[in-house]
Amino acid sequence: MQFAYLARKTSQPPPYTRLSRTSSVRRRQLQMGAVAGCILLFLIFLVTRIFSTSAERAPPGTPGTIIVTVLDRDSMSKDYISRVEENRQAYAARHGYGTFFPDTADYDLGSSPRSWAIVPALRHAMTKYQHTTFFFALSAHALIMNPSLPLESHILEKRRLESIMLKDKPVVPPDSVIKTFSHLKSDKIDVVLTQDGEGLCQGSFILRRGDWARFFLDTWFDPLYRSYNFQKAEGHALEHIVQWHPTILTKLALIPQRLLNSYGVDISSRGGKEAMFKDDDFVVHFVNCEADTNRNCEQEMEPYYNQWKAHWGKN
Repeated sequence: MQFAYLARKTSQPPPYTRLSRTSSVRRRQLQMGAVAGCILLFLIFLVTRIFSTSAERAPPGTPGTIIVTVLDRDSMSKDYISRVEENRQAYAARHGYGTFFPDTADYDLGSSPRSWAIVPALRHAMTKYQHTTFFFALSAHALIMNPSLPLESHILEKRRLESIMLKDKPVVPPDSVIKTFSHLKSDKIDVVLTQDGEGLCQGSFILRRGDWARFFLDTWFDPLYRSYNFQKAEGHALEHIVQWHPTILTKLALIPQRLLNSYGVDISSRGGKEAMFKDDDFVVHFVNCEADTNRNCEQEMEPYYNQWKAHWGKN
């Protein structure tokens, strides 16, 4: 019995089979659909980009800096508050800044001292002024005495800040083992502080908006720290987080005290005469006047207010 041989395979390819008209039309439709899809995706990207850019762009007239001063209207006289507001508003108007005057009663501080209010007040200001870059936190017990000095050229400009930063300096004088970093550059700084003979000063400082600033404020205002009953409340809490959180220290600049925080009274433990206000200094601060029963904030402010008013009040 014989069986038929299977057909042998050939190495020659089969002749080209022409596509049907239907297949050609289908392929053309797929190509046109792909092109249309690419165009649509590009338009979506373009529109999204335009709207996101406009949302991030600061509206015309947005102040680059907001001066934040927390007022305690339950304990301060109307005249005292009026003078403080007048002082800040005059300086802000001169340089195109804005002002923000929240009340301590605006924030739930629990049993913590009212001085803690500056922390949530800054958070509040950052929410209210969403396009502002810098926030100048200034105690109600202080006056801007030299309004001719804009914050930019006086402190914040890159080269200026680089030249005044105190590097490799104990955070809490005189001999804290934790020191400011020696390698930090001014463009990495998000908070500018001073210190006196006792420690860091939270009565006058500058904070730059950003994720780090929110982290910094949230850490500082942690309920755990507020429950510690620090002797200097938020002041000691600030020193604690700066010394034990490298993430905070890496964004901090210390500058000479009298550039931002001169004192109106001679307190030997806080720097004595070296820290005292001198003519042409930027700010005078009546530090701790509200907590000392032997002192009176309004009386201490009076001569400085009159000096400021006489020299700058009508300018």
